[in-house]
Amino acid sequence: MTDRLPPGQVLTKKWPVLHYGNVPQVDTRSWTFEVAGLVERPFTLTYDELLAQPRKTVNCDIHCVTRWSRLDNTFEGVAVQLLLERGGVKPEAQYCLVSAEQGFTTNLPLGDLDRPDNLIALKWGGEWLMPEHGWPARLLVPHLYLWKSAKWVRGFTLLDADVPGFWEQNGYHMRGDPWTEERYGGRGLTKHDINRLRNLSKKGV
Repeated sequence: MTDRLPPGQVLTKKWPVLHYGNVPQVDTRSWTFEVAGLVERPFTLTYDELLAQPRKTVNCDIHCVTRWSRLDNTFEGVAVQLLLERGGVKPEAQYCLVSAEQGFTTNLPLGDLDRPDNLIALKWGGEWLMPEHGWPARLLVPHLYLWKSAKWVRGFTLLDADVPGFWEQNGYHMRGDPWTEERYGGRGLTKHDINRLRNLSKKGV
């Protein structure tokens, strides 16, 4: 089991609730998911249209930058690759800026986004996501720290440059690989910076 636990992580059986700010009040009647930027066919899905897409189940471990890991999670949702294929990613697109409720963003290299285990997750453990875990939909990118799996996700913008998102602008790593402990950015952070980030991350993932 230890071979499934990245360095510096501690196992938990619970799924801790961590987020920055309040849980948004989402009205699925007006909710949309948009794929835009460097794509051949930009499109927008309503919530009902997202629910009508083919579903996929992914079994995975999840790892939070705040040092907890939970093994053997079952998520159900829409494959990210299905949405990227529908949009037709242009050759010059190398990155994605993920948008979510309340102006939250996070960035991903296209190679980390375009993977078969990534989902727009709708369910966890056979049940609809709880609002505090991202209902009505959250991104799932299980091979990176969980802050990259944006809760309350609303869209992808494909780009030719790596634009930092919310946590990345606040000192978090631009990629976030748990196996190499890419927790914080390589900009010469002081001990004060690291403590500030740890305190912030207790409020949000």
